[in-house]
Amino acid sequence: MLRLSIPARQALARLTLPLLIAGAFALLLLGKADALLAERARASLGDTLAPLYDLIANPVARARAAIAEAGHLVSLVGENAALRAENEHLRQWQAVALALEAENATLRANLHWIPDPAAAYVTARVVADAGGVYAHSVLLAVGPRHGITKGQVALDDRGLVGRITETGSRSARVMLITDLNSRIPVTLEHSRARAILAGTNGTLPRLLFWPEDTPPEEDELVVTSAEANAFPAGLPVGHVHYVGAAPMVVPAARLTRLDMVRVFDYHLAGVPPPEAGERRAPKPAPAAPYEP
Repeated sequence: MLRLSIPARQALARLTLPLLIAGAFALLLLGKADALLAERARASLGDTLAPLYDLIANPVARARAAIAEAGHLVSLVGENAALRAENEHLRQWQAVALALEAENATLRANLHWIPDPAAAYVTARVVADAGGVYAHSVLLAVGPRHGITKGQVALDDRGLVGRITETGSRSARVMLITDLNSRIPVTLEHSRARAILAGTNGTLPRLLFWPEDTPPEEDELVVTSAEANAFPAGLPVGHVHYVGAAPMVVPAARLTRLDMVRVFDYHLAGVPPPEAGERRAPKPAPAAPYEP
């Protein structure tokens, strides 16, 4: 093996960079002088290296595919175990549900329970957000002879939206539960305490007037109450969420993305009929009999 002295190695190290620069400059001049030759050289180099790249890439790709398949199989084992546990849990709940269904059927038969009639409803499309900074409402497009009256309840596929406040021949206005003028009697599902859901003109309505000994709990379900017969009981409203010390309610309905709503007629006695608020003209007093 040839050994170079230290001065020779230092001189060779100094010459390496200039030689590389000179070679690169020569290749650049050669490419400019004969572009066809440079292109053929690149093509030949590519043809030579392509099989090598292919030989190297195929095992790497196969190794990656094998690793991904192994990871997929491992995840499938975990998913299958989770699904088996979930199925077993669902079977237990199915047994509980069947037992409760049989018990309910027996109790209803013994109590001669009469179920509530199904409420009639009309489906309408939301065509405009008629609200603003000081009001939260939406406008519904309905056909003629729609049968919608003031006070009926509007819901989407998730929960309570609001109530009908105005009706026309082909439209109806819904005041949302977030409107500042909205007041809804509600029940806290866990404690069964009564409260009032008040709109704030924000995204979250607020709970008011709950019993002092049963404050609302975080994430507690809130449903409508049949107090004053203004709403049917049990309609989902949302979940409790504390903002600071104030118990707010995250609505179950998608109030910011309303597209279709259903307007239900529950025949509530607590809702005055539309003509109740109209001022009627007094009837004229009967004329006194004429006396000559």
